[in-house]
Amino acid sequence: MTKKRLLSGIKPTGSPHIGNYFGMMKQLVDMQDDYEVFAMVADYHALNSIQNAGEMRKLIKEIVVDYLAVGLDPKKIILFKQSDISEHTELTWILDNLVTVPFLQRAHAFKDAEAKGKEVSVGVFNYPVLMAADILLYDTDIVPVGSDQKQHIEYTRDIAQKFNNTFGETFKLPKEKILESVATVQGIDGRKMSKSYNNTIGIFDTDEEIKKKVMTIVTDSSGELPQNVYNIHKLFRDEDDLKKIYEELKGKYKNLKELLADDIIKYFAPMKARRDEIAKDEKLINEVLKDGAKTAKQIAQEKLNDIKTKIGVK
Repeated sequence: MTKKRLLSGIKPTGSPHIGNYFGMMKQLVDMQDDYEVFAMVADYHALNSIQNAGEMRKLIKEIVVDYLAVGLDPKKIILFKQSDISEHTELTWILDNLVTVPFLQRAHAFKDAEAKGKEVSVGVFNYPVLMAADILLYDTDIVPVGSDQKQHIEYTRDIAQKFNNTFGETFKLPKEKILESVATVQGIDGRKMSKSYNNTIGIFDTDEEIKKKVMTIVTDSSGELPQNVYNIHKLFRDEDDLKKIYEELKGKYKNLKELLADDIIKYFAPMKARRDEIAKDEKLINEVLKDGAKTAKQIAQEKLNDIKTKIGVK
């Protein structure tokens, strides 16, 4: 049987945190044997925040190393850079002509930026259309996302359906895959873990950085247990085991935080060791991206040729 196709991407905007890992990266690793996995370095999406060429090159290399370090096997998956496949931006323009301004004004990211009085670039406004192009170009079946990204997949389905209704059956309607246990990974301040909130624990942070951040997790002394600590801890231990520990150490928040820090350090230690080795191998990094781009390009070109025929420009 043909494997279902899965696509996900991560922006090269800094070292991945626990939320990135459990919300997306681990899912890709766990599913790489059962699905045809496309893992994308979303560098064009990152232009919304990274506008320095040297920094962008550095971050792209680092995110490839991160992908490989967490366990993605380049022999099993297609790891590629968004900017290497020009069909992404070409399809975006085609889809732009089917999408209305009011439709995009309902996007969470746009409304949030507008509410905060930020000057909104066309890239931020048009973000959902580029994301739709990323997904639709590869006839993607499944997109693993956190709960906050669900709207993007709904947008993608709406755009795909509008194209199909206008030009004939062309696109698959992808489905989101949300693991409820990691739909929203909590940060050290109790809010969703996000770089924009500066409340993250990086998976490749040093041991000392992890200990320091864990000790600053906001605790609520009025509850039965420190919920914010517990919510992160259950990502690393079986809950039945965890409940016994928290009962035994009831009220001893310092001890519980120290235990959590130790568990995080132990969990990511093998990945850190792999990362140190992979980061030295510039040739491997370049070959992985080159091979991934070759495979992705072939699929994307074929799909875009069909789309161009449907709209009458080819």
